[in-house]
This record gives sequence, C-alpha cells and structure tokens, in this order.
Amino acid sequence: MRSLRHYVVFTILFFAFHPTCISAEETVMRVHFINVGQGDSILIQTPNEENILIDGGPPAAGEKVKTYLKNQGVKTLDLVIATHPDIDHIGGLLSVINQIPIKEVWDSGKFYYTRTYHQYFRDLKKKYIPIHIAELHEVKALADNISLIVLNANSILKTNNQSSLAMQLTYGEVDFLLMSDVEKKQEIKIMQRTDVDAEIIKVAHHGSDTSSSFAFLQAVDPEVAILSYGKDNTYGHPTLATVNNLLRSGATIYSTAKAGDIVITTDGEDYTISNTGIDRVLIKPIR
Repeated sequence: MRSLRHYVVFTILFFAFHPTCISAEETVMRVHFINVGQGDSILIQTPNEENILIDGGPPAAGEKVKTYLKNQGVKTLDLVIATHPDIDHIGGLLSVINQIPIKEVWDSGKFYYTRTYHQYFRDLKKKYIPIHIAELHEVKALADNISLIVLNANSILKTNNQSSLAMQLTYGEVDFLLMSDVEKKQEIKIMQRTDVDAEIIKVAHHGSDTSSSFAFLQAVDPEVAILSYGKDNTYGHPTLATVNNLLRSGATIYSTAKAGDIVITTDGEDYTISNTGIDRVLIKPIR
C-alpha cells in the first residue's frame, strides 16, 4: 500500500540526538542494505528485536557483515535466508554461520556444484542449524503487523538466478520488494499472481538488464529503488537500461556503491532513509 510520504534524512548520528524524529523506538522496523560490494546482504530488525539476515554477499564481505551485525547489537539471528547459491550471496554467510548463533535457515533448495556451496552446507550441519526449503507463497509472521512472503521459489528447470527467493516484506502501510536475482520471466509471473505495488524495491540482480522490465516496475510503482552492487564492477551493473526504467517508473534510486550501508526505518506508516557512513551528511540519489 502507498505511504503518504518519505524523507531522506541525515546520517545515523542525527538520530542519536533526535530520538523523536520518526516515532517511538519500540515501534520501528529497520531494513539495512549492507554495502558488501558486488553482492547482496540485507538485515531486517523488527520492533520486537527479531533479527533476519538475507544473504551475506561474497566471501570477502564476510568479516564486514559479521562486524556490521555486531555493531547493530545482533547477538543471535532468528532467521537467515539464503536466496540462492551464487557466491555473491552466500559467500559471506560462511563467516556469519561460524561466528553468530542462528536459529533457522531458509534455503532455496537449489543444488550447486561449488566449493563455497558445499562449505555452506557443511557448516550448517556442523552447527546443527535447522534448514528449511522455502516454498512459493510461504509466509513468515514476524512482529505484529509485519510479514515476509515468498514471491518466487526454486523449480528443477530454473537456473540459480531464476530460482532466487524473492520476498515481500510488509509492515503496516509500507511494503518492500526484495527481488534477489530473479529475471524478467519470473517478474512477469510474480506480477500476475501478486499485488506488487510497493514503496521500496531492492532491484533484482544488481541492476542487470536480465531483470527490471519497465512493465514490472510500472506495476510496482516504487518510490525508492535500492541498487546493491560493487563500485567499478566488471559486469557493467547497473545497466543504463535498468536505471532508465527505474527513473521512468518514478523511483528515486540509491546505491550501496555510492552511499555505503543504507538503512530504511519505518513505523508502518512513514519511512526515513539514512546511512551509517560517518563521513556522509546526506544520501544522494542517482540522477
């Protein structure tokens, strides 16, 4: 559903001296888009102190993600979601699995013949962490009025990216679409069976032209688009076509490559956007 407005705000230091700038602390959810370079990693913190980590970026980002979680006061992860087995999504999870207690893991169930993937599963088994294969339309109820719904799941004929666990995160009137690396064909199917209208979208596949069709983005009608990619990456992410589609859809675009760690804080009605970089005063969107 549409929120009335959103704000671009000063860094997290601003909040330390202005605690009433959004709403009472216990009512807010924070969604952190962690700057892991060329990859994805998202931390969700609910009002009742649940911590959910979606992906962990590439192996080189493992220590960054672990440190980031500890800096946010995360001592235990209630849920870890590995959207698919590509190294830029699960590589950094190896450090997390071995350093932070995890209650449960949701996995796409997509088998992959890589050393990183096998190490990921060995570490989960060694730590006796329960693994659940997420299914299409599965719902995870979090705090009051907060839900996480699976919009795309694995099938035997799909590639890794096509099997990505795309999720819809909803808190009251504010919706997030977390699209992992799904492609245009999956976007079409998602919009055919789901109301994808959302305030915030984590753009699929780091802004690649395999995803983010204009028809899909029109249906989403996002106010804010988050791009997670590495600066000067060799893949050409994000592509000009994807950026143009996002701008045509009316979205204001923010990227981890330019802004660093991005945090969206919401009380279920409005939301603010900030970052944790102490050298930054304001997050600037892509123009």
